[in-house]
Amino acid sequence: MSNWIPIGTLDDIPRLGARLVKSAAHGDIAVFRTADDEVFALRDQCPHKGGPLSQGLVFGKSVACPLHGWTICLEDGIALAPDQGCASKFSVKVEAGQVLLET
Repeated sequence: MSNWIPIGTLDDIPRLGARLVKSAAHGDIAVFRTADDEVFALRDQCPHKGGPLSQGLVFGKSVACPLHGWTICLEDGIALAPDQGCASKFSVKVEAGQVLLET
């Protein structure tokens, strides 16, 4: 059964930025906002060396890891070629301006 928890408003996440959510069950989760106000959630750990994706640069529907520049797709968490690996993806949605994360 899905459990959606409110984590703030859309305006709490900067455009082309992220907000960090602490989760006892899943570790840190980065919630990203694109320039088009789309919202995505990934585990806050690059598959390469564990860099904090929440501190990376968001562009289009991707984020660049701040440590070594790996590009991770926000839609599925998969590293873009030539890099390989995946950051865990979490379901997230916006309802009436409120951002909800599925746990």
